[in-house]
Amino acid sequence: MKASRIAAATVAAGSAVLALSVPAFAHVTVQPEGTAAKGGYAVVNVKVPNERDDASTTKVELSLPADHPIASVMPQPVPGWKATVTKAKLDKPLTMHGEKIDEAVSKVTWTADGKGIEPGFFQKFPLSLGALPENTDQLVFKALQTYSNKEVVRWIEVPQEGQEEPESPAPVLKLAAAEDEHGGSASAANATDKTGKAEETAAADSGDGTDTTARVLGVAGIVIGIAGVAYGVFAGRRRTAA
Repeated sequence: MKASRIAAATVAAGSAVLALSVPAFAHVTVQPEGTAAKGGYAVVNVKVPNERDDASTTKVELSLPADHPIASVMPQPVPGWKATVTKAKLDKPLTMHGEKIDEAVSKVTWTADGKGIEPGFFQKFPLSLGALPENTDQLVFKALQTYSNKEVVRWIEVPQEGQEEPESPAPVLKLAAAEDEHGGSASAANATDKTGKAEETAAADSGDGTDTTARVLGVAGIVIGIAGVAYGVFAGRRRTAA
């Protein structure tokens, strides 16, 4: 009995360790190359892993956020895949480079020409996006992943802060602070501007102080020189009188 209990406990412990050590499944994600700043342009990679052992991924559909439409969306060619861009009319036109735009890309679809993403592999699909919205900290996309066996995985569940990650989370792109025209963030530019002004003020104060000191020393030198000349004249007269 004791031996059987020990064996059972060992199996249970081993199962728990295995459960904890199994890595979480990979998900479809949208990752920026560098920084995706508000109001700017960015290149992002739609990363699609194959989570099946007996089928390949043959189609990927990425829906862009309708609440934050993006006027310019351009896919980069990927060997073995055909990209199709779908546009939709906007309820509220966007202004881009001084022009009003009444439609934006609503979906990008990649369809495999060959085998697609085979088991044990992943594929990146680069996209150029812009201008990114300035009134949000993140963009939520939704993706559909179709396998060669006709299975469709819907990556559409929006992650909620403070809650566990859903089983099929939607890809989320985090946006950084807006950048100024020189490529730095606005806060960094303000800090640099303030620092520069402080240094200029300090330099001006230092220059004024140095100039005043020089003037005082110059006047003192002149006074001392006049006094020396007067003393020399007075001394010469005394010698002559004697």
